[in-house]
Amino acid sequence: MKSLKIAALSLLMAAPALAREPINKEAYINQTLLQGFIADQIADNCPTMKPRKLRALNELVKLRDYALTKGYSRAEVKAFVESKTEKARGKAEAAAWLKKQGAVPGKASAYCAVGEAEIAKNSLIGQLLRSTR
Repeated sequence: MKSLKIAALSLLMAAPALAREPINKEAYINQTLLQGFIADQIADNCPTMKPRKLRALNELVKLRDYALTKGYSRAEVKAFVESKTEKARGKAEAAAWLKKQGAVPGKASAYCAVGEAEIAKNSLIGQLLRSTR
């Protein structure tokens, strides 16, 4: 009977880890990465925007640490970050977000305007960019 209680307790304690959602569905992780993809696309399409590489690296380290505290393994985090499928999904979501903001490929001024607005709002997107205007 005692071993049955211990087994049941062990299962209850493990339940949150077993119920954890896949890393590519975790809202905070995905929202933060999306903002990074958006900043990248702005920097790639606006000649007066430059990426803040050290800031981006710092954000990635914080995001990795967050994922680890949520119970994701280093292997899960690495596989997610290196996945070509996930990168393509993130870039597509960033392009869709930018399109809603009025930034479309071939219109550098539109990307610059979005970047300047994000810098003014002090959003994470804006914090990942530096204006050279």
